[in-house]
Amino acid sequence: MLPDVPTVKQTAVYVYQAPVRVWHWVNALSILVLAITGYLIGAPPPTLSGEASEHYLMGNIRFLHFAAAYVFAVGFLFRIYWALVGNTYSRQLFSLPFWRRRFWRELVHELRWYAFLEREPCKYIGHNPLAHLFMVAIITVGGLVMIVTGFALYAEQTGLGSWQDELFGWVIPWVGQSQDVRMWHHWGMWVIVVFVMLHVYTAIREDIMSRQSLISTMISGWRMFKDDRP
Repeated sequence: MLPDVPTVKQTAVYVYQAPVRVWHWVNALSILVLAITGYLIGAPPPTLSGEASEHYLMGNIRFLHFAAAYVFAVGFLFRIYWALVGNTYSRQLFSLPFWRRRFWRELVHELRWYAFLEREPCKYIGHNPLAHLFMVAIITVGGLVMIVTGFALYAEQTGLGSWQDELFGWVIPWVGQSQDVRMWHHWGMWVIVVFVMLHVYTAIREDIMSRQSLISTMISGWRMFKDDRP
């Protein structure tokens, strides 16, 4: 006779719709390409031997950077659209309930949980308050800053009268000079790189410790609560 085994109830909730999941992975790939090529643009590799026309290394690097930038920008516009037509959780990226006392109370709890000062995590179908805050600050606000500063710098190449100049040409004189915009754009890259590293770490950590699926949720769309304790 088999010993009694306690039954653990598991609950699955459909959270992230297919367009959100596709945007997430395309966005992650574009950020990876932008970070690598952006770093090489700021710190070019050593000069290659022979004629530059035989290699066109920096030209290819810049082309990949510009192409990934367009993917990132178009994806950002699509994500705004889907926040309007998608489900409740698709709108979290563009809304932050900072006026609610409960939000800040639960954010402090999440900070304590990540610092190993709480025994049990809270359960959230969408983003937890700490993740919610950083997603809005880094992906939404930070992404918008990177788009604006990036296209402002790109307008120097496309020239006066181009649509890039018409929409973003005001940024450089408003900030100060071209090099100032380049500096903010460069710093923004490092902020996003650090965020991505923390994001990957916390996603893996939460999948293991909180008993709530994160990584598989962004693949299937379903959040699995692996032990259905309150």
